[in-house]
Amino acid sequence: MIYDYLVVGHGLAGAILTCFLEKNAKTVLVLDVNKPNAASRVAAGLINPVAGKRFAKSWQVDAFLPQAKQFYQEQSEVFQTPFFHQKPILKLFSTPEEQNTWMGKSTEAIWDDYIEATHLQLPPSEDVHQELGGLLIKQGGYVELRKFLHLREEALAQRNAIRREAFDFSQLELLPDGVQYQDVQARKIIFCEGAGAVKNPYFNWLPFSLNKGEILDISVKGFNAPYIYNKAVYVVPLGEEKYRIGATYNWRDLEEVTTLEGRQELEAKTKDIIKKPLQVTMQYVGVRPAVRDRKPLMGLHPELPQLAVFNGMGSKGVLMAPLLAQQLMAHVEGQEPLWKEVDIARYFPLYLASKSTI
Repeated sequence: MIYDYLVVGHGLAGAILTCFLEKNAKTVLVLDVNKPNAASRVAAGLINPVAGKRFAKSWQVDAFLPQAKQFYQEQSEVFQTPFFHQKPILKLFSTPEEQNTWMGKSTEAIWDDYIEATHLQLPPSEDVHQELGGLLIKQGGYVELRKFLHLREEALAQRNAIRREAFDFSQLELLPDGVQYQDVQARKIIFCEGAGAVKNPYFNWLPFSLNKGEILDISVKGFNAPYIYNKAVYVVPLGEEKYRIGATYNWRDLEEVTTLEGRQELEAKTKDIIKKPLQVTMQYVGVRPAVRDRKPLMGLHPELPQLAVFNGMGSKGVLMAPLLAQQLMAHVEGQEPLWKEVDIARYFPLYLASKSTI
């Protein structure tokens, strides 16, 4: 059979891209090995319009957020399963200096759509360390990624549109107007491999900066949080006194095994937020496909236009992927250029350098 697209990888990027390709009447076959600890499957799926300790708006959030909310709401309706949860985020101040940093920025009009209130002091709580106050962020939330990916995989399987197998590059043949892989032909192949992209012989020149993240699931009796909390780690309420805690960042050790050090770090930082005793119920690990300049990697191969890549979302993938998937789809169909900040064309000099060393 001849397809419009082969999509390699069905993490967050591959799943969302496949949604839009099918919505636009493209025939798609997905190849995915179903790795349980892939970064997309263990992440908390956070949507946070405010970035980090610097109190900066997340890059292009004004464009990303409406598209993300619309996409996840539509998918929840398609599957009649609520996996997108909108919930305010209480960013707790760690120090008086952090308070001052925020106050210096808080008068800017850019925050009107995202900041509900600033609390320089909050009342004493039996549950939460909130003495220094915090920033109440609106339009936050999270996506239950494991549930979303499972539903999408089931839908693809019902149409025989997914194969559970590792991709074998030795069986990929490049044709003048497409690709041949085993018994399948396609006009184009799009690689959405996550951290596995560093082993892709066609795109291994891209500057990935992989990092390992560990996450905990905990239970806290007698605590039902009204917010997602954030202070060094996030605390995402999952209901029934259960929470997801994350995450660590480790660029040195990329072995996909959980560590005692990771657990101890997360527990200590969680106890700096939650006063009540906690019980760890699960520990996860995954390797994020982060990028040197912290921007996604997407676009067509510089010399082989039948090959494309959609990757490098890092920790903001849930927010960015719906809009970027639409952009990539339009781009590979020859309809519009990509934003220069995400187009792999910005790294073509690295590709040329890699060729000169062969």
